[in-house]
Amino acid sequence: MMIIDRSRLQRDDPGSYLHFMSEQHRIRVNGVELAFDAAPNTPLLYVLRNDGALNGPKFGCGLGQCGACTVIASGSAIRSCITPVADVVDRDIVTLEGLGTVQSPHPLQKAFMDEQAAQCGYCVNGMIMTAKALLDANPKPDESEIKRALSNNLCRCGSHVRIVRAVQRATGHGGQ
Repeated sequence: MMIIDRSRLQRDDPGSYLHFMSEQHRIRVNGVELAFDAAPNTPLLYVLRNDGALNGPKFGCGLGQCGACTVIASGSAIRSCITPVADVVDRDIVTLEGLGTVQSPHPLQKAFMDEQAAQCGYCVNGMIMTAKALLDANPKPDESEIKRALSNNLCRCGSHVRIVRAVQRATGHGGQ
């Protein structure tokens, strides 16, 4: 158990996760403005899940290494667990919930379902959001480009072959 002596904390240190200065922020998530109070260095993931009630991005490692928390910010895939909310104030954020609906899934979501590319499902958010950013930048990537783009997303279940097939299916070349 870690004991924190709060009297010794520097409350105005913006580099500290123990920064207590809460501020009003507004960010645009999935086309909707989200207003909330948080310290500027609060991880975006916490705001999305706690204030936005968005469950697509997951807390995996908390270090930006597994990809479960991936969202798209102004066209780029970012790790929301290590991105301070102050860094995304003027950027458009897209989460898995912003891609499609149950009735009308995004082509990537549909391809993941068709290829049965999820086993436990924990990595799926990061895989789909990373693939979305890839396909937005390069609509027809080859297999090696897909693998390279997804290489920093972890899947413990070993569904990589089906995940790559799903991305290929979404591009219109590949899949079964």
